[in-house]
Amino acid sequence: MAAPKKAAVGPLVGAVVQGTNSTRFLVFNSKTAELLSHHQVELTQEFPKEGWVEQDPKEILQSVYECIARTCEKLDEVNIDVSNIKAIGVSNQRETTVIWDKLTGEPLYNAVVWLDLRTQSTVENLSKKIPGNNNFVKSKTGLPLSTYFSAVKLRWMLDNVRKVQKAVEEGRALFGTIDSWLIWSMTGGVNGGVHCTDVTNASRTMLFNIHSLEWDKELCDFFEIPMNILPNVWSSSEIYGLMKTGALEGVPISGCLGDQSAALVGQMCFQEGQAKNTYGTGCFLLCNTGRKCVFSEHGLLTTVAYKLGRDKPVCYALEGSVAIAGAVIRWLRDNLGIIETSEEVEKLAKEAGTSYGCYFVPAFSGLYAPYWEPSARGIICGLTQFTNKYHIAFAALEAVCFQTREILEAMNHDCGIPLTHLQVDGGMTSNKILMQLQADILHIPVVRSSMPETTALGAAMAAGAAEGVGVWSLEPASLSAILMERFEPQIQASESEIRYSTWKKAVMKSMGWVTAQSSENGDPTIFSSLPLGFFIVSSMIMLIGARYISGMP
Repeated sequence: MAAPKKAAVGPLVGAVVQGTNSTRFLVFNSKTAELLSHHQVELTQEFPKEGWVEQDPKEILQSVYECIARTCEKLDEVNIDVSNIKAIGVSNQRETTVIWDKLTGEPLYNAVVWLDLRTQSTVENLSKKIPGNNNFVKSKTGLPLSTYFSAVKLRWMLDNVRKVQKAVEEGRALFGTIDSWLIWSMTGGVNGGVHCTDVTNASRTMLFNIHSLEWDKELCDFFEIPMNILPNVWSSSEIYGLMKTGALEGVPISGCLGDQSAALVGQMCFQEGQAKNTYGTGCFLLCNTGRKCVFSEHGLLTTVAYKLGRDKPVCYALEGSVAIAGAVIRWLRDNLGIIETSEEVEKLAKEAGTSYGCYFVPAFSGLYAPYWEPSARGIICGLTQFTNKYHIAFAALEAVCFQTREILEAMNHDCGIPLTHLQVDGGMTSNKILMQLQADILHIPVVRSSMPETTALGAAMAAGAAEGVGVWSLEPASLSAILMERFEPQIQASESEIRYSTWKKAVMKSMGWVTAQSSENGDPTIFSSLPLGFFIVSSMIMLIGARYISGMP
């Protein structure tokens, strides 16, 4: 019997989306932007000490290979020929830092995740070296000196990990963010792997001059980081190398964007003033500022949005970064155990209908924009004997929305033109209660794409449009229109203001919980009771009793 004929679909483009909690591989039709197949693998996070967050780079790489293999199997099952996949784009969690041995291909230490706080004393020591009247770090990078960015994580590894020190001394070490580690490995690793990154990821290291688009010697000298371990910086859309293994061997890797830039491209925010908010582990609001760097007076970051081709202009963005968004739902599931699946939080919040005066500030890793306050820790305020898990679930969702409003207000001040609506994407946007809460708290419409995988779509667009691939047109007339769903505000602006002002009171109470001092080996000693704001659990139990936590509203 003849084998079934393969479906004539194509050309196709694949996208690796390597996130904090999971890895995915998705395949799109380049002519229609239709998602044809995908596979996802959840990842392990390690918390060796208070405030430390690590991942295994080899587990991350293996998850990419597994996702590619399984997606190709799924395409084969529906008779779609994987040879139609003409390019692969890579999107990644940014700032997460990897150092590996270029001779063996082995990581020299676990990946230090963007959320990690171990570098607080490093940041404090470096801050003393910056002249008060000349913050050359911020003027060159657009970033505040913070535990968030890669340079301080790299500095910590150079100071504290002997294997890293030795490899650097012997010329064996390579540094990269997750995109660099993946592309180097996928293009051959020890056998000729390409050591590169793109401008969007480079702009998050604090070693990259966002004006000249080059690694900056003054910055590298300031952080005492050898420039020979840094990857080559390329645009976000060009052929970096070819896949050297698996079902897609020989396919060019031709797109690379940090996840938030990828979402901006996937949302097609190509015009100055267009903005999107992505609800993932954290929450990231980016506004396209075109070809000019806009420096924030209100705690936002200036960053590279994209450069879609070697000879194409660079575009910049203002960004507001919230450390904890979807991560708070995972915390309710894994740490408190009040839900069994992340999806349950919507059901609990819907049943409550209100937080009943309960406010949750999930400052598990300090507060990012607009405060940049590492001393903050998570708190739940306004508890009474009536408070139960339904109200806490509602307050957790509300916290994501309040944090977004803080970012949006800062962005409106910096840009001078208030946004009339907010485009949203990311895994949390499937939660309709969250989307309605967001519209209510912002008091502007929230517009959700019917295709939630905009991060993957952006990486695929960059890969498919690359010179030498040319299967995806980025001309406005050629871009497929994506259906949108609007959530209109349903409460009075005065009610929104009261809730928001009460939230701001709670934020003030979350600050100043932690002090850091350097121990002899350079590790910060954190004077805090339990990991990730865990102290609130015991106080909750003392205040309201375990039977109320699991009670009905």
